Amino acid sequence: MTRERFAVLVEDALREIPRRFRNAMQNVAVIVEDEPPAHVLEEMEIEPPDSLFGLYHGTPLPERTWGYGNALPDRISIYQRPIEESCADDDEIRDCIAETVIHEFGHYFGLSEEEIEAIEEKFWRGDALDDV
Repeated sequence: MTRERFAVLVEDALREIPRRFRNAMQNVAVIVEDEPPAHVLEEMEIEPPDSLFGLYHGTPLPERTWGYGNALPDRISIYQRPIEESCADDDEIRDCIAETVIHEFGHYFGLSEEEIEAIEEKFWRGDALDDV
């Protein structure tokens, strides 16, 4: 899949985030990268055949104090190669991207892994995410 097509799928996933969450997303950049850097995988103790589909870099909203400001944007990296390698077809790639975007923005909003997993379950069941 071309980078351009992959990036369009990421943009589509971002548009699926409920408006109340999109409106709260400020100073955060979503970037498509080929794959996670080796040092990140080492730090996170991720070894082959496992990999990383995405990563939130920044300070979650609930952890920001009154003095937080004048900061570079937080960043969410979406890693194209691991996603493509784990998926059988374009539909699976689209779904994996959507789940990864949801997961990483969960970290941005300071949600726990359990809360993020509950949201992902709703996504996979096809439930509306507006009431999350």
